[in-house]
Formats: sequence, C-alpha cells, structure tokens
Amino acid sequence: MKNSYKIFLVVNLILFIGYAIYATRAKEKIINEGKLVLLKLAPVDPRSLMQGDYMVLNYEISNNLPENTPHKGFVILKELEDGAFRALKFQNFLNDLKENEIAVEYIKIDSWQSSVKIGAESYFFEEGHAKKYEKAVYGGLRVDNKGNSVLVGLFDENKKLIN
Repeated sequence: MKNSYKIFLVVNLILFIGYAIYATRAKEKIINEGKLVLLKLAPVDPRSLMQGDYMVLNYEISNNLPENTPHKGFVILKELEDGAFRALKFQNFLNDLKENEIAVEYIKIDSWQSSVKIGAESYFFEEGHAKKYEKAVYGGLRVDNKGNSVLVGLFDENKKLIN
C-alpha cells in the first residue's frame, strides 16, 4: 500500500511540474510574439491605489459596460491613431477580426459595480518605487491571436514604458 501511495505522489508531482512548465512557456510565447496593446487605465479609489508593493489596475474598458455584455467572452478592441486601443464590443465568441482590431478574453465580474477582468488586475513593483508608477496612464498587454493576454508593464502619457 505504501509503494502505490508513493507512486501516486510521484506521478502527480511530475504532472504538476509538467503543467507548470507548459503554462510558463505559453506565457513566454505571448510575451515574445504577442501584439502590444495599450489600454487606458481608469482611476481607482485613491485609498486603494497603492497597497503595499502593488497597484490595483482598473481599465477604462470596464466602465459603462453595455447591459447585454456576456458573462464570458472577448472584448474586441480597435487600434486608434495614437496607438492606444478602445473597446468596440463584447461578444461570446472569437470571430473574424477586421484590420486594426484585436480580441482580448475577459470574464465579467458581477458586484455592486459590474466590470470585466482581463487577467491582469494588479501590477507588482519593487518596494519603495510606488511614486514613479503613479504616472501610469496605460496598462501594456501582449495579446496572442486567441485572445490570451499577459500584462508586460505600465506606460506613461507618452506611451513610454515606466521602468
């Protein structure tokens, strides 16, 4: 009985490590090959703007959601002339996109204030560096052609990465 338990633990550990490696490589691929999408940040409650060593992010696309916004799906974004993106529509499925459009997967969060979660809702930074991130105007996401996204940094009003 003890040997079968040990085998079970080792197999599960191997599966867990394999999945962790797979997930990490998938995120690295998005970071290396995904399109950079700049989403305008909306103000958050100033008392919760800086909580320790991270910043809570609130994207402008979460404000004023249409009533018929699906619970889960894709927000279709259109690239503007200035390089930022704005939300065109929310839909259940990833359909053919037009030129200068990109889709980002989201989940609608039902609370006292409906909003959407696109997977990057906070930004962690080194202790003592909060002041420089107060200038953030855009959240920079790398997005693949399936709507998966990874937050890669915060950008200032000139669309320059804040380091």
